[in-house]
Amino acid sequence: MTVLSGDPHHWRLPAHDATHVAVGVFDGVHRGHQSVLADVRAGSGDAAVVALTFDPHPLEVVAPDRAPLLLSTVDQRVEWLRAEGVDVVGILPFERLREWSAEAFIDVVLSDALGATLVAVGQDFRFGYDREGDAETLRTAGGFEVHAIELLGEGDGPISSTAIRRLLADGDVSGARELLGRPHAIRGPVVRGDARGRTIGFPTANVATSPRVQLPGIGVYAGHLHNDGLSLPAVINVGSRPTFDGTGITVEAHVLDADLDLYGRTVDVDFVQRLRGEERFDGVEALVAQIGRDAETARDLLA
Repeated sequence: MTVLSGDPHHWRLPAHDATHVAVGVFDGVHRGHQSVLADVRAGSGDAAVVALTFDPHPLEVVAPDRAPLLLSTVDQRVEWLRAEGVDVVGILPFERLREWSAEAFIDVVLSDALGATLVAVGQDFRFGYDREGDAETLRTAGGFEVHAIELLGEGDGPISSTAIRRLLADGDVSGARELLGRPHAIRGPVVRGDARGRTIGFPTANVATSPRVQLPGIGVYAGHLHNDGLSLPAVINVGSRPTFDGTGITVEAHVLDADLDLYGRTVDVDFVQRLRGEERFDGVEALVAQIGRDAETARDLLA
């Protein structure tokens, strides 16, 4: 797969007879995004399938106070787009594009850089300065076929990154998994903590996460730690470790039935099901007993 970034005036696309382009932020590459990508792939034949995304998120530039926490890093987004059959990912620098007119976006990115023969967007897609462009603008431009795709619905409304963030904030990782089509996963390096987990018999990988990424609500979860192609069952704590008077929110993953040296490695941690809320225990002995029960529950659930 090819990844293009930086100024789109300088993008060079591998030679193809045609390009089918999906445009959107694609934060989380959830099932709604997947339906747009499936439309682009359908009947593509020898055409290159291209996904255009933005970094940073447009709201981080135009309205930082309203910018959402993200469901994925850019690296994760690229990997998940590849898994959806995308041949080329274009990462558009939104700071540079924010002043562009809709016409400039069409001419420079879609026509000149990508040679688009089909463009697919969600029905609510807007682009260009002051959000002046929409699907009808694309159709009027001519030169390519336009698909404005109705957002995939689930339950009370369309599947959206906003709905998934809301579920995650409530600790409902099972509900978020349904909308994402996979467990929510965070990525970060394993850093040294206070080693208390090891002293009580439950060593943990302390995963440093970006403050811009959405964490599940405080609590204890069953999930996996992914490292070097391995998916390892784990109990994951998201919280402040109140038994030890901790401060700040940390993510600590205890890998079941394994003791690994992961310091300095970048890992992914995914969340399959919430086991319980965070508790303050009267002492270490009570905490150890509860972690043991959590490990057994997670082991059975993930088997």
